Amino acid sequence: MDATATDSVRAYLDATAQRLQVDGCEVRTEDWNGLPVLVGYRADFRLQWMATKLHLFTVAAPAPSVTANAIEEFTASALDYVVARKGQLRGMQSGVAVLPALVSTQVEPEAATWAQRGQMVRFAAMARPVVVDAGTGAVACFRGHAALGLLYSAHFRRKLAAYFPTR
Repeated sequence: MDATATDSVRAYLDATAQRLQVDGCEVRTEDWNGLPVLVGYRADFRLQWMATKLHLFTVAAPAPSVTANAIEEFTASALDYVVARKGQLRGMQSGVAVLPALVSTQVEPEAATWAQRGQMVRFAAMARPVVVDAGTGAVACFRGHAALGLLYSAHFRRKLAAYFPTR
């Protein structure tokens, strides 16, 4: 874990790893340019998703502070990561999604507002950013229905509730 992360940030990330494992995700820590990042992965197939397989990644990292720019950049990086990992065949029968989360005890209100606005979308790839204030337990993310990826909206809401519960 990052040496600069506070005890509450470390505890939140550890608890998130446990929640991911309980849900059947493969969980590991990766080094992203010196930053330890928690990565959870699972794939689900549903007939009601027009017989597609969704590769869902959860990528959570500690941050000294979270700004709107920081969560936007982290979300774009996480989306690039999942497209490179599992997105080669995305399209008709396969899609990728990521729940990119920055966890800190210093969260700017603009960062929470940005995360709640919606999802970042590319062709057959979606990201729903998450901002966590580990000091208060507040979680900001989009939990609504999106026109693009509507078939997956309920699935995303269930996973967000399981991995990033609100207090």
